[in-house]
Amino acid sequence: MFVVIGVTGGIAAYKTVHLVRLLVKAGHDVHVVPTEDAVRFVGLPTWEAISRNPVTTSVHDDVARVRHVSLGQSADLVIVAPATANSLAKMATGLADDLLGTTLLATTAPVVVAPAMHTEMWRHPATVHNMQTLRDRGVIVVGPDDGALTGGDSGPGRMSEPEAILEAALAAAGGSRSDLGGVRVVVTAGGTREPIDPVRYIGNRSSGRQGVAVALAAAERGADVVLIAAHVDDGVLAEASASARLKIVRTGTAAELGRAAADEASAADVVVMAAAVADYRVADVSESKLSKDAAPGRGLRLDLVENDDILAGLVGVRRDGQTIVGFAAETPGEGETLLDRGRRKAARKGADLLAVNQVGWSLGFEANENEILILTAEGVVVETTRGTKREVADALWDAVLAVRRNPGQNRGKTK
Repeated sequence: MFVVIGVTGGIAAYKTVHLVRLLVKAGHDVHVVPTEDAVRFVGLPTWEAISRNPVTTSVHDDVARVRHVSLGQSADLVIVAPATANSLAKMATGLADDLLGTTLLATTAPVVVAPAMHTEMWRHPATVHNMQTLRDRGVIVVGPDDGALTGGDSGPGRMSEPEAILEAALAAAGGSRSDLGGVRVVVTAGGTREPIDPVRYIGNRSSGRQGVAVALAAAERGADVVLIAAHVDDGVLAEASASARLKIVRTGTAAELGRAAADEASAADVVVMAAAVADYRVADVSESKLSKDAAPGRGLRLDLVENDDILAGLVGVRRDGQTIVGFAAETPGEGETLLDRGRRKAARKGADLLAVNQVGWSLGFEANENEILILTAEGVVVETTRGTKREVADALWDAVLAVRRNPGQNRGKTK
């Protein structure tokens, strides 16, 4: 699609860079039209580099092609993000004193706006009136969200996240992906916690962001999704909680997650085990807080027993037509590679696909980006991908769909 992104003068413009990147990554032809104020927040070189198209703010550039009209005429979709109170007022009254204004008047394409402003401005009667005018004309409004704002304020007015804007915009243009339509999906996310006593536990550093991204990507591509969340912060789950196609089941320990996964997987077409599940649990959990006063200076010893292998258990009862995907966070030892570790685990687990990523003190966990190898049970590398966790999630689903279309195609081969 030919997509025009209007950017107005708000601090949330930095988030629009990611929105442009998502659209370009999805194969769309993206043309950014910032206002003069917008380039005070994000400069023209950034917009050109991300969109891969020339960017200007002036109606006097490229006059021979009548660019101030041709952009709007060519557009299949127009998104304004962030849309400030001033820009929304100009849209409502039809003002066209810059390139964005003329583009909006010249287009017949769907228009999506993502408002961003302080709460008082959003609630002002003039803004309320302007928003109703725009909605009456068919403009699609995404957000704003309720949350932290510039300057320490908090409340309604925060621009929605790029992924939410993208979903609404593609749906408005009839261009949303629906290649998982009718597929029932279970995804696990987060890190389990194994109690030592009522206060302490054995846990890990997983934030759950990658698993939540996998679940959201599936829902946005048409799947009906159950997300089994093990200690995922509410902030990470916020977007998932708002999805009509996604049900969240909360769990704590590995045993609880295993029972939930077994229950939900029985009716699933695809199961993605992205949670970081503890390998061990405490043999005897204390009913009261353990105190060093009971044995001063002697330290503490814990007897650990191995938890059940949830992924292997699901593979063992997998029915015909069901696809099971595992995740493996690895720290390769001396003289071995991530691929070596991944292939050994893929052979041991037997899942249809295994997503392998390297972790460490500063790798993998609690990061916004990720890099994974996707292997078959036979060790075939079917995908290597790096990017935001949402981009990685979409690459994973592309690999899952390829396996489901051509089961057994790569069996017996290695790279």
